[in-house]
Amino acid sequence: MLAYVTLGTNNKEKALAFYDAVLGEMGAKRFFANDRLQFYGVGPGQPMIGIGDTYDQKPATAGNGVMPALACASKEVVDKVYAKAIALGAADEGAPGNRMPTFYGAYFRDPDGNKICVCKLG
Repeated sequence: MLAYVTLGTNNKEKALAFYDAVLGEMGAKRFFANDRLQFYGVGPGQPMIGIGDTYDQKPATAGNGVMPALACASKEVVDKVYAKAIALGAADEGAPGNRMPTFYGAYFRDPDGNKICVCKLG
């Protein structure tokens, strides 16, 4: 159901370097870009995440209650993505672990304060 999510940044170069490394742990790469956003994905027709400038050209702020959850192939990938994000300066919002019998997840805030979840469902 999800096609894409966009996250605004106040430092595009820093944000793209962060997401190149963090999303690379999930097998995602830069997919396509326009003048404002760089989209990441794992393949055609799959959900994407866009990182870039705000549409209204006002400063980007983290949304209270906004949290994209990115599906990972395994618990080990959740662990790797979370560790990479923390190593790159992300703020810890919840170490990897089982939250429910069928949900393993971890939480962090990117350099712009956006809260991200990486998870393995099932």
